[in-house]
Amino acid sequence: MSIVLTVDGNDPTPPYEQIRAQLAGAIGSGVFAMGERLPTVRQLANDLGVAPGTVARAYRELEQQQLIASRRGSGTRVSAPPRARDDVLADVAAVYVGSCREVGASDAEIRAALDAALAR
Repeated sequence: MSIVLTVDGNDPTPPYEQIRAQLAGAIGSGVFAMGERLPTVRQLANDLGVAPGTVARAYRELEQQQLIASRRGSGTRVSAPPRARDDVLADVAAVYVGSCREVGASDAEIRAALDAALAR
C-alpha cells in the first residue's frame, strides 16, 4: 500500500468513515491503480489498531460506491478508475463539514477553522 492510513480517536468521525474517506480519496486521486489489491480486513485492522468489523464496514461502503470489489480467493481490489480531483475534494470537504457539524460548529466557525488551517 502506498499511503499511510490513520484513525484519529479524538475525531468525532466514526473510525470506519475515516478509513473509507481516506481510501476513497486515495483511489480517486490515483494512488491505487485499478485492479490493485488492498490489504485484507484483518491486516488493515491490525495495522490501524481497530476491530476487523470497522475495516469490513469501510470496505462494504467502498463496495457500495463501486470503488472496490471483494472476491473470495482473490482479495479486495480497486475496481474504479480514478475520480476527478474535484470529486475527491468534494468528498473530503463533506467529511470535514460533517465532523464540524457533529460538534455543533456554525458555517462561520467552519470557514474560520478552514482559513486558519490554510494559513498554517
